[in-house]
Amino acid sequence: MTGTVVLTGAALTIDDIEAVARHGARAELDEAARGRVQEARDVVDGLVASGAVAYGVTTGFGDLASVTIRPEDTGRLQENLLMSHAAGVGSAFPEEVVRAMLLLRANTLALGHSGCRPLVIDGLLAFLAAGIHPVVPEQGSLGASGDLAPLAHLALPLIGRGEVDLGGRRMPGAEALREAGLEPLRLEAKEGLALLNGTQMMGALGALALADADRLTRTASVAAAMSVEALLGTEVAFSAAYQLARPHPGQIEVAAELRHLLRGSALQLSHHGHAHKVQDPYSLRCVPQVHGAVRDALDHLRRVLDIELNSATDNPLIFPGGGVAPEDAVATGGGLVISGGNFHGEPIALALDFAKIAVAELGSISERRIALLVDARLSGGLPAFLAASSGVDSGMMIYQYTAAALVSEDKVLAHPASVDSIPTSANQEDHVSMGSISARHTRAVVANVERILAIELVVAAQALDARAVLLPGTAPGIGVAEARRRIRAVVPHLDGDREPGPDLAAALALVRSGELAGLVDEGRS
Repeated sequence: MTGTVVLTGAALTIDDIEAVARHGARAELDEAARGRVQEARDVVDGLVASGAVAYGVTTGFGDLASVTIRPEDTGRLQENLLMSHAAGVGSAFPEEVVRAMLLLRANTLALGHSGCRPLVIDGLLAFLAAGIHPVVPEQGSLGASGDLAPLAHLALPLIGRGEVDLGGRRMPGAEALREAGLEPLRLEAKEGLALLNGTQMMGALGALALADADRLTRTASVAAAMSVEALLGTEVAFSAAYQLARPHPGQIEVAAELRHLLRGSALQLSHHGHAHKVQDPYSLRCVPQVHGAVRDALDHLRRVLDIELNSATDNPLIFPGGGVAPEDAVATGGGLVISGGNFHGEPIALALDFAKIAVAELGSISERRIALLVDARLSGGLPAFLAASSGVDSGMMIYQYTAAALVSEDKVLAHPASVDSIPTSANQEDHVSMGSISARHTRAVVANVERILAIELVVAAQALDARAVLLPGTAPGIGVAEARRRIRAVVPHLDGDREPGPDLAAALALVRSGELAGLVDEGRS
């Protein structure tokens, strides 16, 4: 992907993040934003020159806020801050997450409230352009005071420390800078704090997970429509009039997608009016209600992220231009410095917990449809486990086992992390959000549900093949037929037992590509 994302601090979108993190789009700092950043920097320089006491600028951090730092030590204080806080552990984040973090950190600094020099933002953007990706361990953040440990690891290579990945090679940060022709930064007052105080790990994970979940919800409509057809379900419950009687936005949208996918179905006509089709199981009949509620939850996360990704989330914040100073602010001739708590991750932590619970439900109802498809007592005459030769072949029996295992794992991951808090920093930081755990678990739940839906798509395609034999001449809806064709392009019909791994991997790649979600998009245009 070509193109450039221009950072103003106030207009970054989920699409922008995905473009830079996954598709190689460039990022640059808006010139007006550069001016605002310099204005805030001038305020910080004035504070240092005057000897005023301002948290994190001329004092220590956390419980050490009462310790005043001499002007000649402010740079060393900031470098020590990065080194001491880089205490993350566990596996390193993948490249796309690190790229999203670099972009988000640059964007929040671009607002002009962090007090760093524009040179610091240029350094972050230079990493993106050169493909220098700091090694950032996944674990260690409490989600307040922001994502301290992960952001410290992200920033260390700017000063020639820490480790990075460059072109698939893991190396010391100083070596990567030399190879890329970049000079290490010498941090000045406030700049270390500006780099590591904030919610950019949570934001990066949340933004990428939301992009994936959005495609996943549309793919879920395709999977559900395929299962409805294969199980001789009725589309009556998806009628527009019925949905408008309870007009939740997501519910209405999903029902419209199902009607679009099922249009022109001869299978629907084959069983209209049959008494046994008056009502289907909930996993078929209630798809708009369940899938729609998931979408509404994800819409809430999107609203939160739209604000969070374009917010100043470090501390203290600089307000050039001054004005009437509240009692707890530090006023200088050129502006105002206010210490507060914008780094606290509670808004995003709660939204991420809600989102992961919702996406887990998308997997839960999908597994129930898979169970219907392979159960000969409930599938309306389909072969047991969809096997080519029941008894000799196990067919797709174990596919449902795998889906059930993933659903069970999601139930554990869906426990809200934001209800927990452990005080830190000698009880100065006595309530934290644990939003970093919410974010990591959201990412894991989305990945699990991608796999569950991939299983449903493969099983439903096999069931539609069997239905075509049982009811010749009764083709499924236009959208369902096209979905089946696309699946069959990568996963052959199961005409005898074989190892499922390659089939499920191919289906998962199809899910992640968004190609099946595109069938729903066609109905919207």
